[in-house]
Amino acid sequence: MKLTLNHWTSLACGLMLACSATAETKIGVVDLKKVFEGYWRTGQADKQLKDRKSEFDRMLANLEDDYKKSNEELKKLVESANDQAVSSQERDKRKVDVEKKAGEIREQENSIRNYRDTAGRELNTQMTRLRESVLREIRGMVEDKSKAAGFQLVIDTAAVSGNNTPVVLYSTLNGTEVDITDAVLKQLNANAPADAPSDEKKPDDKKSDDKPADDKKAGTKKSK
Repeated sequence: MKLTLNHWTSLACGLMLACSATAETKIGVVDLKKVFEGYWRTGQADKQLKDRKSEFDRMLANLEDDYKKSNEELKKLVESANDQAVSSQERDKRKVDVEKKAGEIREQENSIRNYRDTAGRELNTQMTRLRESVLREIRGMVEDKSKAAGFQLVIDTAAVSGNNTPVVLYSTLNGTEVDITDAVLKQLNANAPADAPSDEKKPDDKKSDDKPADDKKAGTKKSK
């Protein structure tokens, strides 16, 4: 299962038109997709979902293994019930065992079907809950940064409409002083655990990795 961000808002354009009626309206932008995917808690939520799905998959595999074994046992019982080397009375007795095992298999089939349905619902519920929790934190940070900057409106430049088309068709505001994407993401990842590195740390890590190579190269030149 993957935690995704879909259709954050389709009202941005309407709100922008309404607010643009006044010349003093201050508009900001944010790439909510970038923030959502770069926030360490999103990765944490993804891991929780994957772990939960793995647990469901293990349980389902056990049920399916038992079902397979039961079918193998049924096959042997059927062969035994058709054994002409035994009396008809014994064959009738064995046929009762066949019916009993067949009934157990039907129950197993129902159990597997019900488990799949239940597991699917639980995963969807957990995904929705985690997604909403992450979005609440992101939206709260966006509001804080927007108020501090004095914005009356902040537009999500990554938003898509109900038919999966971009809401914002053109903008020159991305990457300017009114783009709060990086500021929001940096603040959200400020307290990220050590085992959940954010995108903010990757450039530094890369530089630190390059430094030893440069030193080694310099040392080589010096030795020559």
